[in-house]
Amino acid sequence: MQLLFIPAAGSARAEWVYQVRYFPNSEVAVLPGHPEGKPASSIDDYVAWLRGDIQRKRYRDIVLAGHSMGGAIALLYGVKYGSEVRGLVLIGTGARLRVLPARLKLLADMIKDEAGWRRILENEYRLVKAKVREGLIEEGVRIGAAVALNDHLCCDKFDIMAKVHLIKVPTLVISGSNDLNTPVKYADYLANKIAGAKKVILDGADHWVHLEKPRQVNQAIEEFLSSLS
Repeated sequence: MQLLFIPAAGSARAEWVYQVRYFPNSEVAVLPGHPEGKPASSIDDYVAWLRGDIQRKRYRDIVLAGHSMGGAIALLYGVKYGSEVRGLVLIGTGARLRVLPARLKLLADMIKDEAGWRRILENEYRLVKAKVREGLIEEGVRIGAAVALNDHLCCDKFDIMAKVHLIKVPTLVISGSNDLNTPVKYADYLANKIAGAKKVILDGADHWVHLEKPRQVNQAIEEFLSSLS
């Protein structure tokens, strides 16, 4: 099986450092604009890009694992092209991803304020171990606030609550109990609407659950992959 990780808004490879180390044959889908190229303007467009990338690289027996916006991409891929994947791993995400207007304004204000943007990233990853956190911050600075804003706008428009039940592939839903961005009720909704979905809630974890509790998340993914064999 080909395990393919899809990053969150404004993120790329660094987000999945613990998972790539643990799953040596896995890959990270570096989305356009992160930082090379032009970012897509909707989750639909990111799905179209991802499908093209998968076809170009001739991946087979794909399991898509996405976090936050990456989870939205995986969800919509499952709705539109479910027959082309073996399974989905949905981490800290939801069928609808509204973003507070204040958050969008803050991101817009940071486009010309790199120091301010760095401070936001430092706070965003405050619960991640220092060595990994530095890599995340540096990557976030390279990608930039403008791309992060674009991605959050894509998330704000995303809503497939009426379509989630169409997903028929094996699915694992993971959430942190303290996640305020995509709270546990989002995971509950996905697990209830996707037939046969398995749900794992990790106590004490926040939005970046796979970075905060990598051992537990990797174990859950490993058990899920074993169930697909």
